[in-house]
Amino acid sequence: MRAHVVGEQDGCFVLEFPVTNFDGDVTLLVSSLLAGEWADAAVFTRCRLIGVEWPTGLLPGPAFDAPEKVLVGAIVKPSLGLSPAEVAATAEQLAAGGADLIKDDELLGDPQWCPLEARVSAVAAVLPGSVRYAANVTGPIDSLLERAARVVELGAGAVMVNAFAQGLDSVRALREAELGVPIFAHRVGAALWARSRTIGVAPDVIAELTRLCGADFVQVGSFTGTVYDTPEEVRAEIAACHRGSAKRCVAVLGGGVGPDNAAEQVMAAGTRSGVMVLLGSAAYSGGSPEAAVRSTVEGVRENNAAASA
Repeated sequence: MRAHVVGEQDGCFVLEFPVTNFDGDVTLLVSSLLAGEWADAAVFTRCRLIGVEWPTGLLPGPAFDAPEKVLVGAIVKPSLGLSPAEVAATAEQLAAGGADLIKDDELLGDPQWCPLEARVSAVAAVLPGSVRYAANVTGPIDSLLERAARVVELGAGAVMVNAFAQGLDSVRALREAELGVPIFAHRVGAALWARSRTIGVAPDVIAELTRLCGADFVQVGSFTGTVYDTPEEVRAEIAACHRGSAKRCVAVLGGGVGPDNAAEQVMAAGTRSGVMVLLGSAAYSGGSPEAAVRSTVEGVRENNAAASA
């Protein structure tokens, strides 16, 4: 079933794709829309997908609605080399500073020197119930759901997957497994689709599809200038995390975010609802990780108070 051009203006074309090409099959949807033959065709020197009107109910969407506030998250660093006990000690410091969510780095999977199950057990033993730990379950696809169920059993408060390395359908599979915890979708690999302004897919289309596949937390870049997104693109990605009939997901501002600029990131976002500022290396560049998170939390709260006043 071929797509048909139904509109054109100023070099932008509207195409109508028959849903029967893919229905709810995420892999075929990507093959048809985001990475189809148009991307391979030599005749095109400029061709970019800049927006999609998604049919209602095509995909499951998030399981958890985004809260009406700004959250603070933090990544355990360094990404490689820590033992399970060291990961737990670091997570404990981040939680003491007031982090709402602590997550694995996208590079940390299930290595011999820091096994996934041992790591989750160690972290779960030291975190209060109010702080979610998102364990990275990215890995062999044939055991993905088994890994995810196991880390939840061991106390993980969320699961994280490298959605574009693992494949977007992994998000849908985790969502429909009904694990009872949120899904954090890391966007590593999405830049290869999104950062070219001539060939590829607009970042907000990617963010919205990730959310519709079932992600509760979607990484959307930042306003720091350290990642490829322009400020306009980041705001469009945040909007894509919140619009439509499906539940909203948390738009995660990450990339160069730290105590010194977190409040500015929230101001630039234009909303204080359903967003998270995510600290990476900046949490470890000065004093203790606990102090860095606490400073971030206080800065965001002061910003909220000033906005309310």
